[in-house]
Amino acid sequence: MRSLLMASALAVVFSTTAAAADKIVVEFGYPYSHLFDVTYEKQLKKFKKAHPNIEIKMRAAYEHYEDGTNTVLREAVSGNLPDVTMQGLNRQAIFVEKGIAKSLEPFIAKEANFAKEGYHKAMLDLGTFDGKVYGLPFSISLPVGYYNMDLMNKAGITQVSQLPRTWGQVIDTCKKLRSSGVKNPMFWGWNITGNWFLQALMWSQGEPTMKGNKVNFDGAAGLKAFETMKAIFRGCEMENLNWKAALKSFSAGEIGMMFWSTSAVGTVERAKGPFKLVTNEFPGIGENPKGLPAGGNAALLVSTSKDPKQLDAAWKWLKFITSGEGAADVARTTGYMPPNKAANEIILKDFYSQNPAKATAVRQLPLLREWQAYPGDKGLAVTQLIYDGIERIVVGDANDMKDLQKELVEESQDLLPK
Repeated sequence: MRSLLMASALAVVFSTTAAAADKIVVEFGYPYSHLFDVTYEKQLKKFKKAHPNIEIKMRAAYEHYEDGTNTVLREAVSGNLPDVTMQGLNRQAIFVEKGIAKSLEPFIAKEANFAKEGYHKAMLDLGTFDGKVYGLPFSISLPVGYYNMDLMNKAGITQVSQLPRTWGQVIDTCKKLRSSGVKNPMFWGWNITGNWFLQALMWSQGEPTMKGNKVNFDGAAGLKAFETMKAIFRGCEMENLNWKAALKSFSAGEIGMMFWSTSAVGTVERAKGPFKLVTNEFPGIGENPKGLPAGGNAALLVSTSKDPKQLDAAWKWLKFITSGEGAADVARTTGYMPPNKAANEIILKDFYSQNPAKATAVRQLPLLREWQAYPGDKGLAVTQLIYDGIERIVVGDANDMKDLQKELVEESQDLLPK
């Protein structure tokens, strides 16, 4: 009897040890914890149920996309890369060029029913280099307008059809809101990642920010973009808030209009006060925008492991979060749109009709254009240079937009590849 008990005990020990040995830990890096923590919480529960032997270890979240790029570049040097990383859609090329990201083609080839065409083509193309897929798109965002309709009523705007459609109308509305006692009528997301709103003003005019290795905001469209920013900031007397403070202030019911990424809809809905929230199309410069930059991020496999089981586990996580139910959770918990056809057309068939605040970006999908990154090793320095230049408009240190344009064009071009 004693021998039998001993044998049973040993069997339990060996079984537990074997289970522990079979468990594979996949390390994962991602940005914007305030947006995505609730998303990954839902995805992790479903993934664990489907893959109980795989543990996902979440690394400290990146503050924003530029931080994510810099972090992974440093980790590549120190030999401390995660297995999977989420990077801005416009930041994938540098990881391919430096040999950090692995091609996903060998994994895709083994999937019997994996349809690459299920992803939005423009998004998938951003992760495809020399005909090979390196990044699978996780989320798409577009710039939109957020409106506190309780405050808008004070400006005489009671219907969605009355909301401003041009920046001139936004400025007029700011004046009405201020006259009605609203201290901070509007926030315009100049400080969003990747000079996104500069690109929004450029694409609104049908122009990209870059052409090859040359900046394209050196002409009439670029000057119009800078002059439009100045008109908005001055005409609305906009406070210079950081983006976290702006989201908090709008959610608290203190700001009438906020122009930001659709990504924050879920966050605002969960945090906002008892006012009526409406989102609407991004205004244009005198007319409807001709295009808008696609924001969002993509999943890259950057693991340094040579173990096929480790790589397969990382692939399973990467595939899960970018397809099917995993992708649908992106829309359910944020304001992002999943760039996966199955998630949008089947799983989320009735979702947008039931969640109108998240439907605005879907209506703008025909305007989708590339979110460009500045090329070369100093691309992030160009982003910061332009960010600093726009801040000078916000705080009133820059008033002559021709001079500012000339300065930013010359200094940016000096940092870009020849």
